[in-house]
Amino acid sequence: MKKADVRTRVQVPVPMGGGSWRAAEIVSFSGLDDGQEHIALVFPGPPTVFPGRAAAPLVRLHSECLTGDVFGSARCDCGPQLAESMEQLSEFGGVLLYLRQEGRGIGLYNKLDAYLIQDEQGLDTYAANRALNFSDDLRDYRSAAQMLRALGIPRVRLLTNNPDKVSQLSSHGIAIEETVATQVFRTEHNDRYLRVKAEQSGHTIELIGETA
Repeated sequence: MKKADVRTRVQVPVPMGGGSWRAAEIVSFSGLDDGQEHIALVFPGPPTVFPGRAAAPLVRLHSECLTGDVFGSARCDCGPQLAESMEQLSEFGGVLLYLRQEGRGIGLYNKLDAYLIQDEQGLDTYAANRALNFSDDLRDYRSAAQMLRALGIPRVRLLTNNPDKVSQLSSHGIAIEETVATQVFRTEHNDRYLRVKAEQSGHTIELIGETA
């Protein structure tokens, strides 16, 4: 794996709720393997130190989802997961890697095509991808590992329910000291979506009881 470098660091205020703001740092990179414009959002945290080394920071890998992150679509749980991650990281410190991997890597327009296929043919999200001649999930987290190394972070506490993120980061040399589960943001609109993630790709999502 080639070395990536920090390109730009810039301070931005981000909302914490109740009208308050928290300083964070947006970081861009050069030399990423996939050539995409991924960014890191770095939140300062308390300097918890173990003997001889700093604690592994909390890290969230979040794949871009315009429909959920920006427009609040209830077809997925991406928007609530992003909000939860921002809240935790702004309070306790850590890093959000915002990865340009719309639609599990197939892109925005193809994701919308997959939505239409789901609606018209009753397919699940993975089957709809396959109907468009894509694999179930095209995301590669090699660039995420490059970003973490460029930030000087070889060890993380990973905020995720997705075992593939754990497996891929580990295979690219990032030590996963702990996985921290995200909440389950289940509604009547995304129930099938979450069930498919749990049943077909092993996401650690508890789906017991009625939908919200």
